[in-house]
Order: sequence, then C-alpha cells, then structure tokens
Amino acid sequence: MPDPSNRTAVRVSCDTVASACAERVPRPSETDPLSRGMPAAFAETVRRSAPGPVADLGCGPGHVTARLADPGLSASGVDLPAGMVELARRAHPDPRFVQGSMTALGVGDGVLGGILARCSTHHTPPAELPLLFAEFRRTLAPGGHLLWGCRIGDEHRRPTRAYGHPVSCAWHPLPVERVAELLERAGLRVVARLVQESDEQSPRPSACPLARKD
Repeated sequence: MPDPSNRTAVRVSCDTVASACAERVPRPSETDPLSRGMPAAFAETVRRSAPGPVADLGCGPGHVTARLADPGLSASGVDLPAGMVELARRAHPDPRFVQGSMTALGVGDGVLGGILARCSTHHTPPAELPLLFAEFRRTLAPGGHLLWGCRIGDEHRRPTRAYGHPVSCAWHPLPVERVAELLERAGLRVVARLVQESDEQSPRPSACPLARKD
C-alpha cells in the first residue's frame, strides 16, 4: 500500500511551489527538439494503435496536456495537489483537469488509449512503483501506450527547498534499466526509449521509455 505520509508530503510540497512551478516550467514549444519530439511521437502512436482518451498524470500546469489535445486526442490531466490543478484549469480551459492519485485513477479497466507520466513518479518510493505500474496497465486498453519520463540515476535525495520554497518530499531517481524492468514485470512491453545525457542545461540525465500493453 502507498505510504500516506509520503503522499501528504508530496501534496503539501507541490501545493507550496505550485505558482512558482507554473511560472518556470517551460511550455512544449520552449523545450529542446528531443523533449518536444517524444510526446509528439507518443500522441501519433496512440492515434494509430489504440484510439481512446489519454491521461497526463502529474500534469503540473497543464502545458503538455493542452498540447496533446491539439492533434485531436481526448486528453485530460491528473495531479495530486489541488493548487496545481486549479492553475492548470485557469491556464488551459479546454482540457479536463482533476485532482487525483496515480495509484487509483478512477476509470474502468482498459479505458485509456494512452498514459503520459513525465516527471511525475520521481517522488514515488521504488517499492511502490509496481503498484503504480499495475494501475497503468489495468487502465490501458490493449494496444495502449505509456510514455514515462524522468531524471534517472541512483542517488536518492531529500531537498529542503524547491523554486525558493521549503519542501519535505524526497526524490527517488532510478536507472532507466530498472524502470524498464519494472514496466516489463507489470506487463508493459518497452518498445522504445530515449536517453538524454546531462549537459549545461540539464545537470542530470533523463530517459523516456515508451511501453505498450499487448
């Protein structure tokens, strides 16, 4: 079962930094070509393989959710902090944004054509990831795809400040090989992955595995 104290810490910390995060998180058009390309490829893959709604989990200010809706997908955003959801609704009135947990999405089995989970699971303790990925598989339709993305590594951290505000939630980066292994164990076959090495703009490497529910 998920640790309720960790969930509370994540919710409170993310609500604390919501406004600052919304101001500083770049819109898709402002990111590098590779960071733009993976969600675009994901959207096209969903349209071709498993037409159905797409859930952007840990949607933050909703910029990517709105971008997913542009190619004609039915996209909605889900996030745990109420403050972040409200900011997303103000910025993007057309997509649907709801407050909720990734471990209990509140939709039926096999409903979703796609799930986007970028920069949204790094606060989840590794021991809880199998539960999370099982929920992703349950809600995906056969042929549906998951695009996961996050900073990768093996150095767990507990920062005390973010965006100039105090926070109390930990970061749990994992090697991309470990993430791929957990996805496969959950019944989500990894069909592609993009790894971006660290550079001057991004001091930590990141990865985007694309996985399919067969």
